[in-house]
Amino acid sequence: MKLFTINTGLFKLDGGAMFGVVPKTMWQKLNPPDENNMCTWAMRCLLVEDGNRLILIDNGIGNKQDDKFFSHYYLHGDDTLDKSLAAAGYHRNDITDVFLTHLHFDHCGGSIEREGDHLVPAFKNAHYWSNAAHWKWAVSPNDREKASFLKENILPIEKSGQLKFIDQHDGVSFSDHIRVRFAYGHTDAMMLPEIRYNGHTIIYMADLLPSAAHIPLPYVMAYDMFPLTTLEEKKRFLTEANERQYVLYFEHDPVNECGILQSTEKGIRLKESFPLSAL
Repeated sequence: MKLFTINTGLFKLDGGAMFGVVPKTMWQKLNPPDENNMCTWAMRCLLVEDGNRLILIDNGIGNKQDDKFFSHYYLHGDDTLDKSLAAAGYHRNDITDVFLTHLHFDHCGGSIEREGDHLVPAFKNAHYWSNAAHWKWAVSPNDREKASFLKENILPIEKSGQLKFIDQHDGVSFSDHIRVRFAYGHTDAMMLPEIRYNGHTIIYMADLLPSAAHIPLPYVMAYDMFPLTTLEEKKRFLTEANERQYVLYFEHDPVNECGILQSTEKGIRLKESFPLSAL
């Protein structure tokens, strides 16, 4: 089994939205904003070589949107999906499975590409994995969340015939070394891969903990649909992760790739961070 960090670039989001009720005087020390209050975030995906399967977990924002769309998110950095796959020794046509933690545009935008006037799967030989509850939520979005669920990222997957659903129960097996955890605070039925690797348990945190800065309990994004649910999920998960010394893999942290936790007088906090390659 092999794991590869897949960096797809950096983008910017409003700092206040990313840190919710936490005052700027506090969060700006963790991720300093620019003059427009925008903070830089990663779009860090994960490639898993598991037996005869090559699994890509999330795929970033993609490149098919127009200039107006991208002007809101200030894409920058030298990393791209294809460049990162090539560095790992692979091409997108080698991918057998695209695991989508959820269908917000910054997690699944790379799923679909434009070929002339057509929207087609970017991974020609892969199954795309979601779950029935989240798919239903995404294709009929509420008014608050619909700007994150872009039909051009989602509907062509189903049209292609490459869409498959994972059974929606916590701990369901996905591959020889991956099982799936579910979370419901950020969006309905978000999926978190739990990966056994070199004696470690790695959790791909998606948007339950988008960065190490979100470990303190009140640090809940304003983007979360059910913030009190997120709060309870974080409490339970952080306790478990600390006790069992899980390795947390941060999708959006611009600095910290992986980390483990410790108990402190202020609650559970980051003990140390390190690159995936350190494992």
